[in-house]
Amino acid sequence: MKENRQYANQRWLLNIGLGNSVVASRVVAIVTPSSAPMKRLKDDARERGKLIDATQGRKTRALIITDSDHVILSAIQAETIAHRLMNTEMSAE
Repeated sequence: MKENRQYANQRWLLNIGLGNSVVASRVVAIVTPSSAPMKRLKDDARERGKLIDATQGRKTRALIITDSDHVILSAIQAETIAHRLMNTEMSAE
């Protein structure tokens, strides 16, 4: 785990679409929103005030979960964001 977070002090930004970014080292998981557990996760985050909607009115295609327990909605496919995160980690090395 330590190797994956070496770049935490550098604050690399991960583009999550539509001009929105998150700090790459804070991302814990990137998941698709279609399953019932992910819908419950989104609803729970909304109730706790930890839901961030970055879709700008578009369809939600990915949920990004951070280490601060925030859930971020993105209009970009989860696979695309995962590839961007992998590229960010590779460029940090």
